[in-house]
Amino acid sequence: MASARVYLETYGCQMNELDSELVAGRLRELGYSFTSESGEADVVLYNTCSVRERAEQKVWSRLGEINKRKATEPGLVVGVLGCMAERDGEAMLGRAPVVDVLCGPGELDKLPELIDNALRTRASLTAGERGARRSAGQVALQGDASRRSSTLAAAGDSLEMLDLSRAISPIDAGQRSAYVRITRGCNKFCTYCVVPRTRGAEIHRPPEHIIDECKHLADAGVIEVTLLGQTVNHYRFEHGAAVSIDGVTQPQKGRTYKGSHHRDALTGERVTTFADLLRRIHEEVPAIQRLRFVTSYPRDFGDDVLEVIRDSPRICRYLHVPAQSGSNRVLKKMNRGYTVEEYYEFLDRARAILDQPEIGRPLMISGDVIVGFPTETEDDFEATKDMLRRSRSKNQFIFKYSPRPGTLAYEKIPDDVPEAVKRRRNNELLALQTEISDAIAREQVGREYDVLVEGLSRAEKKKRGVDVKPGTGMIGLTVGGASPGVAVIDDVDAATSVQLSARTDGDLIVHFDAPTGGARPADDLVGRIVRVRVDETNRMSLRGSLV
Repeated sequence: MASARVYLETYGCQMNELDSELVAGRLRELGYSFTSESGEADVVLYNTCSVRERAEQKVWSRLGEINKRKATEPGLVVGVLGCMAERDGEAMLGRAPVVDVLCGPGELDKLPELIDNALRTRASLTAGERGARRSAGQVALQGDASRRSSTLAAAGDSLEMLDLSRAISPIDAGQRSAYVRITRGCNKFCTYCVVPRTRGAEIHRPPEHIIDECKHLADAGVIEVTLLGQTVNHYRFEHGAAVSIDGVTQPQKGRTYKGSHHRDALTGERVTTFADLLRRIHEEVPAIQRLRFVTSYPRDFGDDVLEVIRDSPRICRYLHVPAQSGSNRVLKKMNRGYTVEEYYEFLDRARAILDQPEIGRPLMISGDVIVGFPTETEDDFEATKDMLRRSRSKNQFIFKYSPRPGTLAYEKIPDDVPEAVKRRRNNELLALQTEISDAIAREQVGREYDVLVEGLSRAEKKKRGVDVKPGTGMIGLTVGGASPGVAVIDDVDAATSVQLSARTDGDLIVHFDAPTGGARPADDLVGRIVRVRVDETNRMSLRGSLV
């Protein structure tokens, strides 16, 4: 059954993107092939998100569409992976019997077996049985066991083997950016968030595993690594407490983080802190030209981390640190664990240590905001607008609150802000953030940056009628020559140049024109770091030229 063709579509966060990449690598090792067209696949997988309602609606829509196809192709296997599968559990099979495989994010190491069983089950059924039994019923979910005890390592962590597979499995040829997970799960229990339930308790991977993974990626040609974690800056691994099973050091359960911007007992030769980890990757894997991380938690963000970033030229000066609200009352209802004053104090420290526009390295901040959280008043909303002005982020991801089943807010706090009010406040915040982002963009004109060229700009794609489908792994675009997982344009017409999209280490997008021939053709620039000068800006879009 390993010769089956797989279509994998991914929704949600970078964690899900990494999960899909690891799953795809493992399935390829076992002989599965991948297709960018769901209609050509024998196995259709949706890696889902439960944080935003819109992502869930898209998945339900996809399941409705594929239900019609399965009526004529009963051998087709359909799987739902990720947080939505974990949260809804086996009840999803009742609502959508078209689903054959359910696999939570904490059980993805079991996915190959589930798919194989589902393919064999469906192939063994007669036509009548296939009609009567729509689901192969292959399920792997953590359930309540996801809140594991302090003896986590003693039981072994088979999911760690999926992350470790990156050390032996190939990545796509031509891939220059990659995610590396350093923590899984979350212990914060924000009242609006389902992640602690769907991804389980916070655990921290051994630093040697992380560094070895970065080395392997660098050997394969990756030049940019993004470290991932729900609260990435709380990473801490105690070497004296490490447990090995069959020669493999196991991840550790996350501890209560007691740090602040003061140095304290968290540091020591038997402990690897987040600052230590950043320093080690920077020094031990010099081929990684850019090291970035998301998502950071505002409280307890130590000066040690900021100082390592300052002293390490290949660590990006970009911090994604969500505030979520500018109202202390709302922050308390969200169970965020900090005040807006503490958030401002962090921003002031970060900028004092890292913001150096005079040497071409300004610090860029981004974050998330939830508007219309239950009980939010106009005063609370105005405080959030003040927070946007005060934080002066290059961008904010702004979302209207939607109750998510499985969260404390869904169960305990009535959703009492009318939809029309949420919509108005959302639009006001978007307009305000656009003004702030425009002002920051204008400040970049005349500056020079080293940028990572990611592919054709959106305008260039639209001009050429290129449609890059979601979930296919086709993130970048090259001009000419093919490589797996990368969309290709062979016909550059008679144009002498194409517009490329690139990114600074502060996560600013810069578009510039590159020649299709000559000494520095566009296809040779994709996946490389080049120098550009910012010449102009148009509503947050930076335009530049090669230096």
